[in-house]
Amino acid sequence: MALNEEELRSALEAIIFVSGEPVRIEDLYDAFSDEDKASVDAQLEQLMQTYRERNGGIYIEQTAGGYRFATRADLDPALRKFFAIKNEGRLSIAALETLAIVAYKQPMTAPEIQDIRGVNSSGVLRTLLDRKMIRIAGRKNVVGSPFLYRTTKDFLVHFGLNDIQNLPRLEEFAEVLGENLSEELLGAGPSSEYLRGEEDGVMDNEGVDAGSEATNAEELQADVALSQPQGETEEGESLEPKSEDDVKE
Repeated sequence: MALNEEELRSALEAIIFVSGEPVRIEDLYDAFSDEDKASVDAQLEQLMQTYRERNGGIYIEQTAGGYRFATRADLDPALRKFFAIKNEGRLSIAALETLAIVAYKQPMTAPEIQDIRGVNSSGVLRTLLDRKMIRIAGRKNVVGSPFLYRTTKDFLVHFGLNDIQNLPRLEEFAEVLGENLSEELLGAGPSSEYLRGEEDGVMDNEGVDAGSEATNAEELQADVALSQPQGETEEGESLEPKSEDDVKE
């Protein structure tokens, strides 16, 4: 049964509102198979325009390949005060550095991350895995076969990115989060490997090799310890994942 424009727009709004993750345009096409794609596109754009023009507390943004509701960034102080949120959910220096290394130079191994940071990061890696900010995307074909780490779709959602190619300059990434990164890390340019995608067996953010993926904590610790038998291991860091109800960073 075909819907009129207002009904279609309202239905789109409802779906995006109740969805727990960004809604892909392909899924919207499937949900409204009786409507032509141009109509869905037009009403979605009209809906987004309506929220932009009303200048309210929420709007619809495109992130991680889909659409979701988000709060206006300038309302962050009021939201933090209401929910008594101070530093909860913010990345520590250790977690920020580790996540930035993976994001900008992915895929990366634990030994490579330690070479840059100068400290065993197994605790931080384990926490970022638990929070689904990073994932294990196979093993590197070198002695010891260490795990390769890449960012996830949850990483894109958390930072409001539509695609990994939308990463800002590293200095801007740190500034947005209110943290300082080491000079060595700031001097490290983006990895050519993540720009190559799946070339040479390196997987992109959209794919996961189920046969090689592993998230077992004991395997992770053994992987790190294999190449870094010495050095202080950092404790796991705290990072609250963002959702449509969280404060937009």
